[in-house]
Amino acid sequence: MKVLVTGAGGQLGLDLLDAFADVEVVGLTRTALDVADPAAVVATVAEVAPDVVINAAAWTAVDACEDDEDRAHRVNALGPWWLAKACASHQATLVHLSTDYVFSGPAPLGPGGEPRGWTEFDPISPANAYGRSKAAGEVLVRETLDRHHIVRTAWVNGARGGNFVATMLRLGLEHGQVSVVTDQVGSPSYTRDLAASIRELVETRRYGTINRTGAGRCSWFELAEAVFELAGLDVEVAPTTSAAFGRPAARPEWSVLDDRHARTQGLSVLPHWRDALARLVAELGQG
Repeated sequence: MKVLVTGAGGQLGLDLLDAFADVEVVGLTRTALDVADPAAVVATVAEVAPDVVINAAAWTAVDACEDDEDRAHRVNALGPWWLAKACASHQATLVHLSTDYVFSGPAPLGPGGEPRGWTEFDPISPANAYGRSKAAGEVLVRETLDRHHIVRTAWVNGARGGNFVATMLRLGLEHGQVSVVTDQVGSPSYTRDLAASIRELVETRRYGTINRTGAGRCSWFELAEAVFELAGLDVEVAPTTSAAFGRPAARPEWSVLDDRHARTQGLSVLPHWRDALARLVAELGQG
């Protein structure tokens, strides 16, 4: 198996290179391949001739996407489309990373009225430009290539890149206190676990859309408290709301993704977010 990873300089891309280290893997950063350049995509896929392309490239600056939705669409929608077209021409499989941001609003309810996670089959409703661009990318991949895995994930954190956990540790060490929202709930996903789950998925050849996140759920506030607890840091975590925080782009208030579709296929359940967080904090040298 020969694998091409786009966005290989990002936190997930780097862990994907590790997850596929025992096969022939080519990792390309944005400098080496801009997925929004169709000619470059066509030429690269033809030159590398991969069996599998994993698209970890994206423009994830959620607030900036509000000011430049055209750029968001070029990278997050047209980029995977060009990759899907190139894969179709070379009989390759495409793994495309998507997001909880294709959803918004309150939690859907289960049969007993309890909150449940979003499934792969729930109607999407993105609330911001980033979410709309990622939703468009999903549609274009599905329409273009049968051999695709669209992997929806959420709250991604890794040891090699900017993310919530790294930011909390930096702010906590610098200031001794942070303010964190309590009204957004999701399932944190550790990039090493996510990369391993993508390797497992590729080997099944069961195509379609699938949710892959850490087990369990928490608010950003609860995640911040756990970060400092595991790092042994005495940091005051002050609760706040999304409205008070005042970000330009609306965030999903419920980012929990249901894993039933994956579990009933026999795919591994990702470790609980607290277990993963302990390993991440240790990897960052804070545990």
